[in-house]
Amino acid sequence: METIEAYLDRKHREIGLLNDCLKNPRRLPRPRSVDEVIKTKFQLTAMLHAEHALQDWKATETAWSASACPTSGPFAFSYDYQRADLTVTGPSFYELEHGCISETIYSASGMAAISTLLLASALTFAHGDILVLPGSYGETLELIERFVPSLRLVPLKLPLADAFGRTGTPRILLLDSCISAGAFEAVLHCDGAGLDLLVFDTTCFAGRSGRIRRVLRWAKRCRLPVVMVRSHNKLDSLGAEYGRLGSAVFVSWSEQGAEQRRSMIKRLAVDTSNAVRLLGGAALPAHFPPFVGSDAYWALTKTRVAAILRNGRHAACLFARELASLAAELHFTHGLYVTLRAGRPLDEASARRAAEAMSHDLSRKGHPIRHAGSFGFDFAATEWFHDATTDRYSVRVAVPDLPTRPWNDLAAAIAEWWRSNQCRL
Repeated sequence: METIEAYLDRKHREIGLLNDCLKNPRRLPRPRSVDEVIKTKFQLTAMLHAEHALQDWKATETAWSASACPTSGPFAFSYDYQRADLTVTGPSFYELEHGCISETIYSASGMAAISTLLLASALTFAHGDILVLPGSYGETLELIERFVPSLRLVPLKLPLADAFGRTGTPRILLLDSCISAGAFEAVLHCDGAGLDLLVFDTTCFAGRSGRIRRVLRWAKRCRLPVVMVRSHNKLDSLGAEYGRLGSAVFVSWSEQGAEQRRSMIKRLAVDTSNAVRLLGGAALPAHFPPFVGSDAYWALTKTRVAAILRNGRHAACLFARELASLAAELHFTHGLYVTLRAGRPLDEASARRAAEAMSHDLSRKGHPIRHAGSFGFDFAATEWFHDATTDRYSVRVAVPDLPTRPWNDLAAAIAEWWRSNQCRL
């Protein structure tokens, strides 16, 4: 259990990490409330963006100045016209284990990373199956259906049995970090040797999550090349959504006998880089968080995510007990949010109205909750949610990094509001 005083001490260290990235750090006292924490962090990230623009004014889109050396904290950049050849040096957002070979391509968002990867895959796989698990991210599935005709979408059902066996057709597994805990575990108990490629969306896992290491160890045992795609403006930005940034990390294995697959993933990386260039999806240097990479950053990130996961477990137990039939999915493998259903079917508009009404009512009572379409904040965030597998709509409650007692109070208030307002939905 984290007290409010311990929480404010921890948040003071997070604020200090952001503040120290300014050219002229401000004198900031220890925050006195959750609202002050939220406000200060977003103000500091806005100041960092503004300072970046002032300091790197020569680093325009055309790279006309030979003296321009754009940086963002530990990251340094070089590029020519329109950042089509953007080269980035700096710390990794992951902790990769010994024995893997990796290459990172950055993009303007997480969706830019996965869309350019899948479009480029048509050059490597003229045709093939892409296997998707229940609960996979809806926009990724929409992307495949609409714009990647070379890949046949194959929805999987649990139990998986021999779903990954060879069929004579190239097979790609899409493993999304937003699936249920049961589906995630089912994958790691299967033999993946019959697959040709693993596309692993890590967005909902911290960069040094043990679940990422488990997936990579599983892929290594199967000699399966991996592309990890990610949106970085959620868990990698200390809850302040620093900027739209995505990446694709191409991972292969150094073991003997994996030469052909190493060659394949190298070609795929080249094709993806070209797709980023031709589609105008290059990353913006200003969107690289200047505060990442240090030991202090990793320690604070680890503690933040641990607090969210702890609060998420409490919320799942509370909603299962208090809401019963009104709980949709309480056990996502990431543990960052839960979803609530209504007594009658919702569509997108009614789910959005419900999320907004609940946030509005509870925030007026002093609870740190907002209507916002993301997660990983220092406040609870609500938004409509669409399960592409079942085509059902619900309301997503993203669990915040809050001290134990305020979160317990807010979770109880959410349960009471949801139970009492079914007639409004």
